[in-house]
Amino acid sequence: MTDIPVLETDRLVLRGFQPDDLDAMTAMWALPETVRYIGGVPLTREQSWTRLLRHIGMWAVMGFGFWAITDKATGHLVGEAGFHEMRREMIPSIENTMEAGWGLLPEMHGRGYASEALEAMWVWAAANHPDMPITCIIDPRNTASLSLAMRHGFRSFARSVYQDSDIIVLSRASS
Repeated sequence: MTDIPVLETDRLVLRGFQPDDLDAMTAMWALPETVRYIGGVPLTREQSWTRLLRHIGMWAVMGFGFWAITDKATGHLVGEAGFHEMRREMIPSIENTMEAGWGLLPEMHGRGYASEALEAMWVWAAANHPDMPITCIIDPRNTASLSLAMRHGFRSFARSVYQDSDIIVLSRASS
């Protein structure tokens, strides 16, 4: 397996995904609340497996990827966050950027976990990919994620449509 860095915060451990994470990941991505602004359709176990493999493989191909977010006290998976390069067919293009993304179990919302994970990601990105632009796409109805992105230095630079859904395209100022 590819060496994926482990990031620690006061309450979280961000680590590489492992095959054993499949059941927890499947449970998270099967929830309508989790996918409400990300495609809107709960994922099957098979689709979650494909997602898990993509997360692991992104590290080997791109040198960055997504981390499993685990609660430091319990070790339980509470979400995921990281960077990918999806080669999305959209205008404007965000290819050749580190596209940030994050998602937490609904019961973890509002506790500051996403912000804590993002802070660790920015430090890692600045040290390991300082010259790569960071972008993200967010459904305009997802006001919580938009607010989080803005608090973390993202600014909107376009509105677009991706896979028949309206999105806001954002970029983050360098750290």
